Amino acid sequence: MMTFLLRVRHWNYPQLPTLASIFSSAGNTLPPKFFHSFSDSEDPNSSPASCADVGKPSLPPLQHSPAADSLCQILIRHHNPFHHMESSLQLHGISLSPHLIHQTLLRLNHHSKIALAFFKYTQSHYPSSSSSPPLVDTAAYNIIINILCKVRQFDVVWQLIMRMDNQESVSKPDFTTFFVLIRRLISAGLTRTAIRAFYDINIFLGNEIFESQFSTCFRYLLDTLCKYGYVKVAVEVFNKEKYRVESDVKMYTVLIYGWCKVGKIEMGRRFFEEMLSRGIEANVVTYNVLLNGICRRASLHPEGRFERVIREAEKVFDEMRERGLEPDVTTYSILLHVYSRAHKPQLCLDKFVMMKEKGICPSIATYTSVVKCLSSCGRIDDAEELLNEMVYHGVSPTAETYNCLFKEYRGRKDVEGAMKLYRRMKNEDSLLLPDMHTYNILLKLLMKLDKMSLVWEIWDDMNAGIGPDLDAYTILIHGLCEKRKWRRACEFFVEMIEKGFLPQKITFDTLYRGLIQADMLRTWRRLKKKLEEESVSFGSEFKEYLLKPYKR
Repeated sequence: MMTFLLRVRHWNYPQLPTLASIFSSAGNTLPPKFFHSFSDSEDPNSSPASCADVGKPSLPPLQHSPAADSLCQILIRHHNPFHHMESSLQLHGISLSPHLIHQTLLRLNHHSKIALAFFKYTQSHYPSSSSSPPLVDTAAYNIIINILCKVRQFDVVWQLIMRMDNQESVSKPDFTTFFVLIRRLISAGLTRTAIRAFYDINIFLGNEIFESQFSTCFRYLLDTLCKYGYVKVAVEVFNKEKYRVESDVKMYTVLIYGWCKVGKIEMGRRFFEEMLSRGIEANVVTYNVLLNGICRRASLHPEGRFERVIREAEKVFDEMRERGLEPDVTTYSILLHVYSRAHKPQLCLDKFVMMKEKGICPSIATYTSVVKCLSSCGRIDDAEELLNEMVYHGVSPTAETYNCLFKEYRGRKDVEGAMKLYRRMKNEDSLLLPDMHTYNILLKLLMKLDKMSLVWEIWDDMNAGIGPDLDAYTILIHGLCEKRKWRRACEFFVEMIEKGFLPQKITFDTLYRGLIQADMLRTWRRLKKKLEEESVSFGSEFKEYLLKPYKR
């Protein structure tokens, strides 16, 4: 058994300049860029939730901040695990503010240990004047809680929440704190723990506040359970608490979505009929959820199944109109996605044109579905033309839209086309940087075709931006193992562990078998010894936190 602990990579560091001097000149050396590392479902345009106004949980938005970009890069490149924030001396001269702390933490989304080290450092600093707001506010706590939850350090998260609840603390937990925790617990499969955390809200926020917002919080709990496929747990909780909440169209829509999510369309229809029988009128969102369930999970091959799905979808359209509801852009986007899955580019384009003729403006999702259909059918030129049309009509394509084209290039093994689009995305559309999925698609393509110079170009771009995630490290290490580049694979394996990513078992086994078969037992022993030494000499900067070691 080997114990892997969250460590930051320790090599022979050269003498570093002071952080203040680097920071003052960083604007000339580090170009300002947006780091698209925000979590997958929070809305970057929304404002933080407060106890008085409970809506969708939202962290501070990711904003353009050259200071945060520069500070983030300095922390990633020069963090020394044996001297906390380089003995913290190098940060002297930098004027920290709540906004700078927020933006820096958001950019450290994939660097949990460095984020925690920076967060701890900020706690030892105080505002320049007594009238200024605290540097580490509730929003900063919520961001670091989200980062730690993503690497499943839930014990540390509870420590932070308890610290927030301390009488001396001015940064108290709010609904967003618990919404983030509940969502991450459910995504990790810890549904019962998430439900207990839900009922713990009244302990930290007060029973009066909790009861006044119970319906909204309860709906969020059900919605999150359903989104991650735990609809049976959601129904169980709903039946337990239905006497406390009013069953409205939103509540039923959440449960209908949950059943459709797991492919139980008949159960979704049963809840739909129950809703109507209780006199609750369905809205467009409810019909869209039902339509999505019919279309998204259905098998579309052979041709007869596709036609059956389309007939059922048309029935939903007719029923909507009978009730005086007109299909909206989401309704059409769902149908366009069906045509895309069935590889029906002409039908997709015809329905797209018909939608525009009805005066419905296409959304990003609508355009993305059509671009995906055209790309998967080999009509790259048409897809790029539609991409230009999006921009002309003021609809900014997302990284997901570009990824449809990247996937087609990967399928064609067209390195030239993929890199041309990547450089266009990087240079011309400077406000839209590639996301992690984009980088991983390109890494898979380039590793498979042994284009190592381009692999390192992509890797350097990733490190200069949002930083590699678990999937990126896994793709790189497996690719290096296939090419029998064992030392580089070991190097990135150690780096991966030190950045706080738990390797998948298959990665560990692949590297182990490869080193043994390559008669590199000594290298394996050195690797094992290094990791065990790091485990024993775990940095003192985190001894106060209940960080869980990695075990394999």
